[in-house]
Amino acid sequence: MNWDGKFKEALVSDTKGMISLYEASHFRMNGELILDEALAFTTLHLESCLANQLSSPPHLTEYIANALYQPYHKGVPRIEARQYISFYEKEESRNDVLLKFAKYDFNRIQMLLQEELSLLCSWWKESDFESKFPHVRHRNVEAFSLAVGFYFEPCYARARNIYAKMVSILGFVDDTYDAYGTYEELQYFTDAMQRFDMSAKDKLPSDYLKLLYQTILDIHDEAEEKVSKEERSYSVSYTKNEFKKLVVAYLAQARWVHDGYLPTFDEYLETALKSSAAILTCSQALIRMEEADENAYQWLINTDNKIHKALNIFARLHDDIMTNEDEEKRGLVCGTTCYMKQYGVTRKEAIEAYRERIEDAWKELNEGCMRPTPVPTQILMRAVNYARFMEVAYKDNDGFGEPQISLQDHIAKLLIHPIPL
Repeated sequence: MNWDGKFKEALVSDTKGMISLYEASHFRMNGELILDEALAFTTLHLESCLANQLSSPPHLTEYIANALYQPYHKGVPRIEARQYISFYEKEESRNDVLLKFAKYDFNRIQMLLQEELSLLCSWWKESDFESKFPHVRHRNVEAFSLAVGFYFEPCYARARNIYAKMVSILGFVDDTYDAYGTYEELQYFTDAMQRFDMSAKDKLPSDYLKLLYQTILDIHDEAEEKVSKEERSYSVSYTKNEFKKLVVAYLAQARWVHDGYLPTFDEYLETALKSSAAILTCSQALIRMEEADENAYQWLINTDNKIHKALNIFARLHDDIMTNEDEEKRGLVCGTTCYMKQYGVTRKEAIEAYRERIEDAWKELNEGCMRPTPVPTQILMRAVNYARFMEVAYKDNDGFGEPQISLQDHIAKLLIHPIPL
């Protein structure tokens, strides 16, 4: 930096150095003004470099475009690994032995993941969910891709299996509250979920709710049977408690629609952060992780935890940005509309405010990971990877609602197509 506290313009000529500084600046925390300046400085000059085609060799242009679109820190690790291999392959200074090992490693793990996905799909087909629940979206493959986003390492195969199952069923519940169940039915279902016991099933008013309730109990019983042998039944207990909180928030939102009530943004956010399902899905991801002791769950559910707050922000605001216009047409209460009403702004301005809050949440997440914490790195990385997947899945569209637009391409690279050797 020069005497004025600005970055020297001479740095612009070092394109690779600029990319490295740009990537490093995404690890910034609140109050790190130098890294804020670094991000603005590098973004401006890399965009200029891209626009004027000043980078050489040609593959560096592609590298810059990818970095500006998806910073490494905010990308899904396995997708970023594949992307970087394709860039590294074009480097004149590459190490061919290292490159070959990287390709072999990626393809080997992909083969293991394919076997896991095959088992999951067999379970899905045997369970006959598509005929049992025709009114909901069926996203078992997308759920497995989220599991891989959380942890791709072979040692977490058992964790991925139960997690993908739970997230798939969670999608059924979400669709039931959002689009299918009547308000009266949802009241009964919410009450039953607070009991989480088979005795509550017969009190449900419709067969499809009884079947859904049975399915939820079955998948949690399966998880509990497995973890009880490891003396980790607490993991399922904490997960059930988060599920109970989630459906209460779902019902509160359904009540707004039923009553024709548009809350203020502050009121909306208080409930919508709870209905984001971020803490529940992270709890589910920890169930079969040996590193996740009871202390890890207590840390995760602590509402004073910076990372807890950031995860809810990522899940809720990313989702709102990409789904609110469509949801508004279906008569649902939408966060951006509440924001527009409370602050008297346009939808575009509301979305910009949302994006600023998401950036602040990244700073909080970074700080939460860099400061001393009571949990091991393996647990912290699950939180970071969840944030990364939300960033990628909702980058340009609703990746879960319309996976065919962009998420399917990521899934194909992640799980289907090996890297050519």
